[in-house]
Amino acid sequence: MTDPVPTPTRPRVALLITCLVDTMRPGIGFAAVKLLEAAGCEVEVPTPQTCCGQPAYNSGDAADARALARRMIEIFDGYDYVVAPSGSCGGMLKEHYPKLFAADAQWSERARALAARTHELMSFLVDVRGFEQVPGVRFEARATYHDSCAGLREMGVREQPRRLLASVSGLRIEEMKDRGVCCGFGGTFCVKYPAISERLVSDKVACACGTGADTLLGGDLGCLMNIAGRAQREGRELHVYHAAEVLAGMAAEVAPIGEARASVAPAPKPAA
Repeated sequence: MTDPVPTPTRPRVALLITCLVDTMRPGIGFAAVKLLEAAGCEVEVPTPQTCCGQPAYNSGDAADARALARRMIEIFDGYDYVVAPSGSCGGMLKEHYPKLFAADAQWSERARALAARTHELMSFLVDVRGFEQVPGVRFEARATYHDSCAGLREMGVREQPRRLLASVSGLRIEEMKDRGVCCGFGGTFCVKYPAISERLVSDKVACACGTGADTLLGGDLGCLMNIAGRAQREGRELHVYHAAEVLAGMAAEVAPIGEARASVAPAPKPAA
């Protein structure tokens, strides 16, 4: 990675870390910080942030969703931008917070203001900061890319990660069939409709492996955990990473999602 891009001012960016990244794969958060700083941003991770309220919202619990949304609106007030390494959580703030408070005169303007400042990580780097290359990063793999539903349809993320990944030495991207079709995760969807979810993720794994790729990349950890889990249950050789991990040059430091690092045999003891 090169030094931060020179800019007249360094925008103050709050990283929306997301529940899954925080609890399951915190390295994605560190990768996001590294990329944002390389793009010339001053990055902060507000510690009081909690769940964005999406599970409650998707389950019809508008009251709890609004309570969580009010807290997040207050926490992220004052930042130039809010960036999430997830189209799903970013989409909750950008698309659904304004709907939650559409009839609330006190909160609707604040919700719309936050929505206007909220971006998914890949789109923010490319569309807002004009950051399209990661010189010095190498990742030897033949990979395919999964477009998450919320990232693609709510946040407009499609070509941005591909433009960034094209600058990674040694990485070859093979587009899969039905690349924009849901992987079956969908948050609470996979719990409510497990049979449909299982069929969707099996189809997604088949499409990914049909490209001949050994690696799958994407921008939403929920999707990636779902795909990685199914690939392992089917005995597929498909290694899964968040695109930020590759772009930040950190993929080699961690095991693929859902996989354990190979154990290192202890050194033999000297003879007595």
